[in-house]
Amino acid sequence: MKILWNCESGACKNESLDSFCKTMKHNPHSEKFGCLSYAGRVWAVSCIHGELKPLREVHQKISDRWQHGDRLVYLGNYLGHGSDIKGVMDELLQFRIDRLCLPGMEPSDIIYLRGAQEEMLRKLLQIQLASDPKGVFDWMVEHGIGATLEAYGQSEQEARGYLREGILATTRWTGRLRDTIQSHPGHNDILISLRRAAYSMDGELLFVHAGIDPSRPVTEQTDTFWWGSGYFDKIETPYSGFKRVIRGYDREHDGVVETGHTISLDSGCGFEGPLSAACITLDGEIDDLVTSSDA
Repeated sequence: MKILWNCESGACKNESLDSFCKTMKHNPHSEKFGCLSYAGRVWAVSCIHGELKPLREVHQKISDRWQHGDRLVYLGNYLGHGSDIKGVMDELLQFRIDRLCLPGMEPSDIIYLRGAQEEMLRKLLQIQLASDPKGVFDWMVEHGIGATLEAYGQSEQEARGYLREGILATTRWTGRLRDTIQSHPGHNDILISLRRAAYSMDGELLFVHAGIDPSRPVTEQTDTFWWGSGYFDKIETPYSGFKRVIRGYDREHDGVVETGHTISLDSGCGFEGPLSAACITLDGEIDDLVTSSDA
C-alpha cells in the first residue's frame, strides 16, 4: 500500500504565522506544522487510545455528514491503553483513502498530530541514548506505552531484559521494534507524517494535541504540545490572532468543553469513555458534533 503524504502551506493572513509559513514553503521536507488550505469546515477527532470500535463508529458518522470543502484533523494519541492499536492504525489509513477518493480532496487536507503516546514511542525507539533508560522506561510504562509494545509483539518484561543487558542489546531491540512497525503497511507512514500542530490557512483555527503555552508563539512551543495541558485553561484572550484553539487530550477527560477562545474534545476514549469529534467552522463555532456510543 502506497500512501501519499504532502503538505502545501498556502497563503497565511495571520501575521504571527507568516515567518514559519514562508519557512515551510521554501523547505517543505522539514515541515513540523500542518496547514489546512481552502477549508470550509474542519473535522477534529479527539484521542483514540487504541479503541477501534468507537473510531469506526465516529468515522461512519463523519462520512454521513461530510460536506464538500471539509477537512480532517486527528488530534493525537492513536496508540496506548486500548486493545486494538494495529486495528486503529489500519482504520486511519482506510478512512484516509476513502476521503481522498472524494472530489477536490488533496493529501494535505488530512492531518495527523503527534500525541503524547506517539512522542513516547518516538523516544522509546532511541531509549538507548537516554541518560537513565530504565527510569525513562518506567515512566513510559506508567503512561501507557505497554499497550503499544504488546500491539507490535513486544512486552514490558522483554524490554526490561534488554535494558539490563546494556546499550548494545537495547539498540538491537529498538531496531527490531522499528522493523516490526515498518512491516505493517502504512503504519510508519502515519508516524513519520505527524505534525506538532495544525492551523487553517488564514489563521482562524489552531489545532493542538494537549496544550499550548499562551506566553509563547506557536513556533517557539517545545513539548507543551504534548504535556502542557495545564496551560490550556489559562487561555483567556485570543491566542496569536486565532479565533479558537482546539485540543484533543485533556488529562481529566471532561468531555466537550467550550470557552470563548478554546474547545476541548476529550470524552475519555480509552478510559471507559466515548470518542468525540467536532466539525468546526472557520469562525470558530461547532457546526456538528458526533460521539461514539461506546463508553
